[in-house]
Amino acid sequence: MLRRALGFDDDGGVGAARHLRLTGLALAAAAGLAIALGLADPAAASTAAVLAEGAELSVGAAVILGLVEGLTEYLPVSSTGHLLIATELMGLATTEESERALDTYAICIQAGAILAVLVLYRERIRQMLNGLFGRSDDGRHVLIGIIAAFVPTAVIGLLLVDEVRGRLFGVSPVAAGWLVGGLAILALTRSGLLQRAGTELASITVRQAILIGVAQSIALWPGVSRSLVTIVAGVLVGLSLAAAVEFSFLLGLITLGAATFLTAADDGAQLVDLFGWWTPLIGLVVAFLAAVASVKWMVAWLQERSLDVFGFYRIAVGLIAFGLVAVELL
Repeated sequence: MLRRALGFDDDGGVGAARHLRLTGLALAAAAGLAIALGLADPAAASTAAVLAEGAELSVGAAVILGLVEGLTEYLPVSSTGHLLIATELMGLATTEESERALDTYAICIQAGAILAVLVLYRERIRQMLNGLFGRSDDGRHVLIGIIAAFVPTAVIGLLLVDEVRGRLFGVSPVAAGWLVGGLAILALTRSGLLQRAGTELASITVRQAILIGVAQSIALWPGVSRSLVTIVAGVLVGLSLAAAVEFSFLLGLITLGAATFLTAADDGAQLVDLFGWWTPLIGLVVAFLAAVASVKWMVAWLQERSLDVFGFYRIAVGLIAFGLVAVELL
């Protein structure tokens, strides 16, 4: 069973259905709240005015951004794209200073999503630590794989991050990334490539890990999704779907952790000056809770279903985003 392969106890169909319903409702609620605040709620305008004056981010906006981050970070739908669209719809990025602080905020609350995987995969992480000290061969193989995958991503990311931020952080590139990724998912699932048998995570080789890491750098394009490219790359290099999903989650620990640390070190002071401590903390906690629900839901979903739902979802939100651009609402 995929749930057990990923480190979860099988709580039966009732539990899986409950996770599916709760996370599906939460994702829909987060999207609905963002659209409502951006298009209809006068509170969005007042929040924008507050940010323009340099005051703290509102608690409501912090909760919504935390929900969006936590629900989408590990799903193959692009958390960066969702956060960018959410801030646009809510009218938050009104000045260059607030836009930079919001970018920092979005990256820093990733710490909540990182903590979620640390908690949910604590047994695997314990195994990796044992491998570090020579007490687990499986843990050592996985740890080496994570490091090997992170290195090419880090190198490529450092070389291209400024170019990407300058040229691609906009609604249209995000919408294009959603559409292309959605079509790719549907093509791959129908080809049977994502359903083929593969090796377990403990058997991952350095070559496989490096290829996954190179593929992960494609997710620098906002809207593509780090989760999507690492899962697909994992399966294509020979891992089972269960192993590819788990590797994607674990690779996110070091990838997201490094981004969060570097961003907090560079821009954390500005974030606190503009938004204070309280709302970033709220966003982090909400992101943690939402990420726990999201990861459990995804594992339950893939136990018996394919990635198709994410393909259809990406195509839908991509078309909606292009439509909102066309009518100048974004």
